[in-house]
Amino acid sequence: MRTALDSSRWYATVTVLLAVALYALLPPRYTVGPVWVAPVLVLIVLVPLLIMRFRSARWGAQRTASIVLIAIVNFFNAASVVLLVYYILTSRHMTGVELLTTGAQIWITNILVFALWYWELDAGGPYPRSLHAAREIPSADFLFPQMSALVGQTASIPADWKAQFPDYLYLAFVTATAFSPADVMPLSPMAKMLMLVEALISLVTLSLVLARAVGVLS
Repeated sequence: MRTALDSSRWYATVTVLLAVALYALLPPRYTVGPVWVAPVLVLIVLVPLLIMRFRSARWGAQRTASIVLIAIVNFFNAASVVLLVYYILTSRHMTGVELLTTGAQIWITNILVFALWYWELDAGGPYPRSLHAAREIPSADFLFPQMSALVGQTASIPADWKAQFPDYLYLAFVTATAFSPADVMPLSPMAKMLMLVEALISLVTLSLVLARAVGVLS
């Protein structure tokens, strides 16, 4: 039987692959080492992780592998951000198309990476969250509006509602575009720091790319 947790795991797997694909398509000067290094490292962790999931391995081992996987993708995208900023500030040989496409790839990857972080870290991870009703999740790091509605017994919200991966993807997108919370509020220091870092990376990427692109195109 296909569960909501299984669906979120597949969403997360596709998100990892999409993030790595966006990184691999960057111009070589915005990548760390050969472009194949990041995809190979991701596959080295992702394949065993999928095998563990199919064999229902212990949750602790799966979670450790998931965190390592997200950290790998995060590292390479953060390196691309640093390289992009460096070349924006030092290079005079950048075209408007290169700036906009590269900036968009890095910005989208940033959203995907933090969606993965939010999904993996909130309240101890997706598996512990699946064991509790949304209004009974211990130590939740994010407060979704549906959780408040469930406390008030709002009829329009299903009693078995739980945040799934698309909810965390939406949270990451809003944080990267508004640079602040929208309807999902961070509760823990960890959640606040994650949102702060994502918003900061997004602000630096967008502001520098757009400022330089306007100068180049004009």
